[in-house]
Parts: sequence; structure tokens; C-alpha cells
Amino acid sequence: MLVNSTSEKLAPINNICLMILAGTAATAVLVYTKAILMPFVIALFISMVASTLAEKMRRKYRVPYGLGLVISFVALLMLIGASVLFIANSIESFVAGADIYADRLNDTLDWLLNHAHKHGVNVNAQFMVETAAKLPIFNFVKSLGGMLMSGLTNLMLITLFVIFICMGKAAEEKPSLVGNIQKQISFYLLIKIFVSLLAAFCTWVILASIHTELASMLAVLTFVLNFIPNVGPFISTVLPLPVLFLQYGFNWRLLLVLVLLTATHFVIGNILETKWLGKGMDLDPIVVLACLIFWALVWGVMGALLAVPLTAIIKMLFEKNENTRPLANLLAGKYAFK
Repeated sequence: MLVNSTSEKLAPINNICLMILAGTAATAVLVYTKAILMPFVIALFISMVASTLAEKMRRKYRVPYGLGLVISFVALLMLIGASVLFIANSIESFVAGADIYADRLNDTLDWLLNHAHKHGVNVNAQFMVETAAKLPIFNFVKSLGGMLMSGLTNLMLITLFVIFICMGKAAEEKPSLVGNIQKQISFYLLIKIFVSLLAAFCTWVILASIHTELASMLAVLTFVLNFIPNVGPFISTVLPLPVLFLQYGFNWRLLLVLVLLTATHFVIGNILETKWLGKGMDLDPIVVLACLIFWALVWGVMGALLAVPLTAIIKMLFEKNENTRPLANLLAGKYAFK
């Protein structure tokens, strides 16, 4: 009796230890299989969205399911390809005008130094110039272009994964858990794609209306960054400010763009997206931030973009098992473990 009582008391501790070991092992697998697993996960999400769109086309417009899958997949690929081309062309023009931007940066530094001296602020001019010359902005832009090209090389692998996944969906009936996951994740991704396109279009209109350079690239980056919760909209709001500062200096255009972009992201993110998504993925905001950091460390930028749907899938899987259900409650912000 004493042995049984002791084993029952130790059972929760054993379960926690096993979960920690399993989580550590899973993280190691995610890191070391990144080259194959990440394209597969992207293909899985694309197939979920394509399948949902194909099903809607079949019900509304009586388009055959297989044809709807092809149309949806091609449309998504065209969207991804157009985004990459926009960014690649903008990067090419940015690198081509590197000397112009360097001259503008020097002029801006001279203006700042003159104003500082006028107000009695002593600034080491040589240190400022040397620091500005060492800024890795051009290297960062070039590395961004390299990252996009490496993403394009994975496009064929993603395409093959999508084809096999869609063939498997057409061949067999989906279990209820898989069907529920696909329904929620595809709904979330479709809403995010729409609101991200809306945010990107509004950003492009605001920037193009005052003839901002790199407006197309900044709009496409807004579309991409909008998939990163909380952090992404903030980055896309402040991202055009250095370009505007170099182009026009500190004047009304910079303040106007800051106000308009802040209002745009507030309306889209806090009103429209909240209204359309409802409770969304039912994840606690603190958990979303923690998972964002985790997936960014594991899979980099792409991990940050996919953090919410990946965490939502894990939460739905945890809900189906009694031992892991407390973890699902934790992810949902329900801290009372039962």
C-alpha cells in the first residue's frame, strides 16, 4: 500500500519530467531538421488554405474540388512570387542607389551636428561619421536578398510537398481532429492574408501619395511582417521613417506618415482583425509572445511568421490528451490546472 501511495504521489512529477525531456528532444529535432521540416510545414499550411478555398469554390460555384485545389495553389504561389519579385526589385534599386543614400546620410549628420553645436551640445563629429559609415544597413539589405533567393530555391520542394499532401487529402477521409485543425488554421490564415494585404495596400497608398522611395518594398514587407503578432505591425510602422528622414529630412511628411500608419495598423489589427477572427486561436497574449521568441530562435524569421498557427496546432493536440490538457489550458491563459 505504501509503495502504491508513493508511486501515485510521484506520478505527476514523472509526467512533468517526461514532458520536459520530450520538449527538449522535439526542439532538437526541429533545429536539426529545419532544412526539410520548415518547407514541409509551409506546404502544409498552403495546402490547408488551398483545400478550404477549393471546398468553398465547390459549394458556391460548383467548381470540381481538384480544379479548385489547382486554382487556389497557383493563386497562392503567384502571391508569394509577386511579393518576392517586388522585394527583389526594390533591393536592386536600393543597392544601385547606395552612393546617393550615403551622401544623404552624411548631409543629415552635418545638419544634426550643426544644430547640436548651435544649442551648445558638444558632439564628437568624427566618431559620429565613423559610426554611420560602419552601419550594416547595406549588408543587411543584401543578406535579405540572399535570404529571399534561398527561399525561392525551396519553392520547388514546397511545391512537391503541397502536391503530395493534396493528393493524400483527395484520397482519404480526414479524421475529426485533423479536420478541426485544418478548419481553424485555414480560417486564421485566410483572415491574416486578407488583413495583411489590406495593411500593405494602405501602407503603399500612404507612402506613394508623398512619393516615398522604396514604397513598394515597404508595402510588401508590411504584408510579411503583419503575420508576426504584436511586434510585426510596430516594425512595419517605424520601418519607413529612416527612408523618409533620408529623403525629406525631419519635416511634416515624416510625422504625417507616422500618424497615418499608426492609425492604419490600429484599425486593422485591433478592430477589423479582432472582429473577423473573434477569439482567434484562443492563445494567451503572453504565451503568444513567448512562443514568438521560441519559434524565432528555432526557425528564424519564418518561425516568427508561423509562430501562432504552429502553437495553435500544438494546443489543439494537447487538448485531446488528459495528461497534456493542463498545458493546453496554460497556452489558452487558463491558469487553473484541473
